[in-house]
Amino acid sequence: MASRKKLPRRFVQFTKDYPRTAAAYEALGRAVHGEGILSTRERALIKFALSVGARLEGGAHAHVRKALEAGIEVDKLRHVALLAIPTIGFPASMAAMSWVEDVVGGRKKRR
Repeated sequence: MASRKKLPRRFVQFTKDYPRTAAAYEALGRAVHGEGILSTRERALIKFALSVGARLEGGAHAHVRKALEAGIEVDKLRHVALLAIPTIGFPASMAAMSWVEDVVGGRKKRR
């Protein structure tokens, strides 16, 4: 398993309880990431956006962390959240913005 900071307790327990299934899940993730031509940074932004669109708070938190690990700037994640307004609505965008801030801890915006 990939070592990442702050893995959710539920996921850690899942990997302990079902190690073969967890390994298969990780292998599937590696396979789908390796099949296409998108860069690591592009995939990170898209995965965050998908989590936002599906309103998956835990997934959004995870993908914010992964995006930061991939070198995505915080302001770009905030922009993804802002872009949600005309597509999935203002409340969903506000939720996404809060999910970014949950992870980044209020880092200053560049302007």
